[in-house]
Amino acid sequence: MADKPTKGLADVVAASTAISDIDGQAGRLFYRGYDIHDLAGRTTFEETAHLLQYGRLPNAGELAAYGAELAGSRSLGELAESCLPRVAGRQSPMEALRTLVSLAGGDDPDKDSNAPEANLRKAARLTAQQPVLVARYHAERTGADLPEPDPELGIAANFLLQITGRVPDRRAVEIFDTCLVLHADHTMNASTFAARVCAATLSDMHSAIVAAIGTLKGPLHGGANEQVMRTLQAVDPSGVARAVRERLAAGEKIMGFGHRVYKTEDPRATHLRRMSRELAEASGDDTLHRMSKEMEEVVFETKGLYPNVDFYAATVYHYLGIPTDLFTPVFSVSRMSGWTAHVIEQHSDNRLIRPDSEYVGERDQKWKPIGER
Repeated sequence: MADKPTKGLADVVAASTAISDIDGQAGRLFYRGYDIHDLAGRTTFEETAHLLQYGRLPNAGELAAYGAELAGSRSLGELAESCLPRVAGRQSPMEALRTLVSLAGGDDPDKDSNAPEANLRKAARLTAQQPVLVARYHAERTGADLPEPDPELGIAANFLLQITGRVPDRRAVEIFDTCLVLHADHTMNASTFAARVCAATLSDMHSAIVAAIGTLKGPLHGGANEQVMRTLQAVDPSGVARAVRERLAAGEKIMGFGHRVYKTEDPRATHLRRMSRELAEASGDDTLHRMSKEMEEVVFETKGLYPNVDFYAATVYHYLGIPTDLFTPVFSVSRMSGWTAHVIEQHSDNRLIRPDSEYVGERDQKWKPIGER
């Protein structure tokens, strides 16, 4: 008798990859063999994207060339440009990104090729355009003036410039850049798997990324950091412990805690907690960070759960001036580097992904004419 299927494909190896790896027992994350603790705060997002997409950390010349390619790839094509106002007026942020990336595929000069060189060029364009799409969407829906991207600035600095409308200070850029590095890839999560399934049919990169964005849109994958912030804003700062215990006792889930893979603290949360504290102190109002710390302590005491990447990312993004409903789109800005790397890898050694299933329905049913049913 065949083994019973594993629900949710838990612990099922779906692909071989050289892009990232997790040691869930030890709480470690690696990009191409580099420990995330060695990369965070020491390696820029552009370096990290190059590492994921090309398989190596760039030297100075390669980084300059890659940065110039990204800077030259930020402009949107005619399809995305012309449709953006209507999309912003009718769709929520993740819906809009799903639509706009699909439109960008129609504008891409390499749209009909899955060749390795074409995929690398598309990966750079998608990585460069995603933060612009988020900022343009926000400006359209709010009627705000959007500063032009500065070709001398990297992705982190330009995004904060365009979202907040002011030149960000150096430390804010460094912190947001580290956030992008921390979120860049995370093995075979739901959106990455969706991208690889699509790519495995030999569909194009933009289609695979649309599949990933559609998957990230679901509240069981993306959106947890947004829910963390809404929870913090809904709780009385003087009654955090009581509110958390009441919710847990009622069987409610506190977003931002626990992880399917990590059995100890998520290594990304270690950095985000520290950056949240730093930004809170610099802001002059550390209320949200103090509430987060109290919430973390109560959840661990009650349920034994550690915070995951989403928990302190919420307050970090808030202190950086990013609107709450853009937290998940910001996740996609970073994860674009990993998604595109996985599409490149899938195309380079492809086999159609086609799992089996267990049939649990009726058997040997007798057909009857419609008049006898």
